[in-house]
Amino acid sequence: MDVARPYTAVTPTVHGDVLVVLAGTTRPMTGRDVARLVRRGTQPAVQASLDRLVEHGLVSREQAGRAKLHTLNRDHIAAPVVVQLANLRNELLDRLRNLLGGWSPAVVHASMFGSAARGDGDIGSDIDVFVVRHEAIDEDDPSWRTQVDLLNQRVRAWTGNHASVVEVSEEDLDRLRREEPPVVKELQADGIDLAGIRLRDMFGPARA
Repeated sequence: MDVARPYTAVTPTVHGDVLVVLAGTTRPMTGRDVARLVRRGTQPAVQASLDRLVEHGLVSREQAGRAKLHTLNRDHIAAPVVVQLANLRNELLDRLRNLLGGWSPAVVHASMFGSAARGDGDIGSDIDVFVVRHEAIDEDDPSWRTQVDLLNQRVRAWTGNHASVVEVSEEDLDRLRREEPPVVKELQADGIDLAGIRLRDMFGPARA
């Protein structure tokens, strides 16, 4: 899965980019507005895509003076699918939260970071997950290791990407706060909380 544009797994053409832009707003948009927001494609390509989607009825077009305004036709039978495609990143976050939130032994903390959190990776990017294990749990504890292995398997099944799990013990947190290695700076800048205590409560905000 392209972590920056997960919807391209289903709709790899510029149609997907156009639909995702329109799904993200109810504000009528000109072709030029849409072209500014899509992640690829020239303005003529975007306009051709809009023309095609209007033909299918999935995009509504209204004349406003000399401008043509476009909105996603949310009454169209395909509109719920478009909205789902636009929300695939949130779907991944929800699944991770549900999985990690149900762990026993429980995590002290879990978060997603790196390119998947920033939304600037590609199809070859790992899904980076930071996990803090309770100090009373040994890293070789069978129940704990089974959960970590399942996390790797589920991420691969959900996305096609490998999970890169950075696992530390609760005992390591003081050292990480003092030394502030690159992973901590990434977590402070872009990390997304998934389970347990919040990143801000562990490391504080990123320093300027």
